Amino acid sequence: MKPCRECGQEVSEQAMGCPQCGAPFPARDQWDGWGYEYKSKATFLGLPWLHISFKYRPSRCPVPARGIIAIGQFACGIITISQFGIGVISVSQFTVAVWALAQFAAAYSLIAQLGIYIHEGHGQVVRSLGEIIELLSGLGM
Repeated sequence: MKPCRECGQEVSEQAMGCPQCGAPFPARDQWDGWGYEYKSKATFLGLPWLHISFKYRPSRCPVPARGIIAIGQFACGIITISQFGIGVISVSQFTVAVWALAQFAAAYSLIAQLGIYIHEGHGQVVRSLGEIIELLSGLGM
């Protein structure tokens, strides 16, 4: 048994929540959220080489992965693998990137189900930014 870090009541070290105050994982000295997160100690330009994050803070806000290689639900980096990503090379469901493989994308070059590209694009409903601007100017917008 250990004291709860929030209210001080004795709780089991295996307790998922304090029966008195409801604090999650009350026997832990500190707790910063649910899920999994890994950051490599090696860095480049202040970013970890690898950051994997499928974590949520106690406030239920997701923790985005930020690194040279970023993997997670939300990711930002040089190479991203994510649901929502911003990167140079990105494999995501939704992304803004230079080169993208995605369901929905805005990129320089892409393969996507729906996308807007500058240089080259392939996919189901994929249009050049130039085509879109030309279409909009033709409609008087």
